[in-house]
Amino acid sequence: MRYAVHVSFVAVLVLGLVASRQGLDVLPAGAAQAPGEGPQTPEPSALGQVGFEPPTLPPFRRSVEGQPGIDRRADLHTIVPDRPRIEITEYDVEEGDTLFGIAEKYGLKPETVLWGNYDVLLDDPHTLRPGQTLNILPVDGTLYKWNEGDGLNGVAKFFGVSAEDIINWPGNNLGPDTDPTTPGILAGTALVIPGGRRQLVTWSAPRITRSNPGVAKILGAGACGALYDGPVGSGSFVWPASNHYLSGFDYSSVHPGIDIAGRAGDPISASDNGVVVYAGWNDWGYGLVVVVDHGNGWQTLYAHLSQVSVSCGAGVYQGSTTVGLIGCTGNCSGPHLHFEMMSDAYGKVNPWNFLP
Repeated sequence: MRYAVHVSFVAVLVLGLVASRQGLDVLPAGAAQAPGEGPQTPEPSALGQVGFEPPTLPPFRRSVEGQPGIDRRADLHTIVPDRPRIEITEYDVEEGDTLFGIAEKYGLKPETVLWGNYDVLLDDPHTLRPGQTLNILPVDGTLYKWNEGDGLNGVAKFFGVSAEDIINWPGNNLGPDTDPTTPGILAGTALVIPGGRRQLVTWSAPRITRSNPGVAKILGAGACGALYDGPVGSGSFVWPASNHYLSGFDYSSVHPGIDIAGRAGDPISASDNGVVVYAGWNDWGYGLVVVVDHGNGWQTLYAHLSQVSVSCGAGVYQGSTTVGLIGCTGNCSGPHLHFEMMSDAYGKVNPWNFLP
C-alpha cells in the first residue's frame, strides 16, 4: 500500500509537469485520482471547455521599418551561368580602345586578336582605329580562311595543332567523319584554329648593319644605300628621351618596343654611339624613323618622329646627338617615341632590361 502511494505521487508530479508545458491552467479532472478509484465526471477548465484549446493567434502583419521582423522580398533577377562561345563574334572599335584592352575584355591573348584580324591590323597594334570591325575568336588561337586545294593536315601543321583539333571545334561545323585530306570545305570559309600559333609579321626594321644598309630598302624612302663607318657603341645605353615612363604600349610579344612619353617637338638623343643606317619615312606604319647601328652587334630604332635631324651615314654619340624630335607620324594616336633595341645575339629585346 505504501509503495502504491509513492507511485501515485510521482505520477501526479509528472502529469503536472506535462500539463504546465501544454499550457493547462488546471489538471483535467480525474488525472490525479488514486489507483483503483472509478472515473469521475470532468469539470470545465478555466478556458470554458473540457480539455485544452489553443489560443487564437493574432492576424499576420508584415514587418514595418523600425520594427523587428524578417520580410521576404521577391527577386526577379535570375543568374544564368556563362556559356562558352563557339562562334566568331564582331566588335566595333571605339575611341580609346587598345588591342590589349579588347583582348582582356574577351579573355583572350593580344596575339589572338591580331591573328584573327590580319586583313585589318596587319599584325600591328598601332593600326587599331575607331570604326574598325574586328573578328573576336571564341578561344585563343588563330583564324584561317580556307583556300581551294588546302588539306587539314597541312593547315594544322602550319599552326602547330592537329587536324582533329580543327575538326572537333564545334563552331567549325565539321562532322567527326571529316576526311582531313578532302574535307569538302568551301573556299573562303573561316575556320577557328583553337590553340593555333604563327609568327607575327613585323613591319619594323630588320637588322640593318653599316656594312649592308640597303637591306632596308623595302621599308621605305628612309633606306640608306652606301657602306658606312664611324663610332662604335660602348655596349651600355641611356634613355633617348627626357621622360623615363610610358605613354602607350609597353614591350610585349606583339609590340617589340616601348612607347616613351613626350611632347611633340621634344628632342630625342642617341641611346649609344653609332652610325645612322636608316633616316626617313617608313611605309609600314612607323612614320619618320631613324635607325642606328652601334657597330658591336646592337641596333636601336626611333619611330613616329615629327622631324629627322640626322642623315644616312652620320656618326652619333650617346646622349649628345639629337637624332630627331618626338611626334606622331605613321600609325600613331598621340605624340610619343617608339623605341626598339635589337641584338645579333638575342634578337629584339625588352629595352627595360638594358636602360638604366
